[in-house]
Amino acid sequence: MASRPEELIVMFEELADRLNIKLVQDKGDFAGGSCLIREENFIVVNKRKPLEQRLKVLAREFGKINLADVYLVPALRSYIEGS
Repeated sequence: MASRPEELIVMFEELADRLNIKLVQDKGDFAGGSCLIREENFIVVNKRKPLEQRLKVLAREFGKINLADVYLVPALRSYIEGS
């Protein structure tokens, strides 16, 4: 069952919280991605980009993390693995 984009954003926010990753959604001249600042992990998403593009950034960045031992809602796991 595919989730709506708005539901996927909420799932990504909850996942970031569980993994102690700061999810920053802001406006600016950037594409988005992950970074490490003072030993804190961040994923930055551009709020000006379309929702689908923001989801792709989140899927790409969470796809770089080993999530094998992390429970994910099946729709979220398939979205990350399919991106």
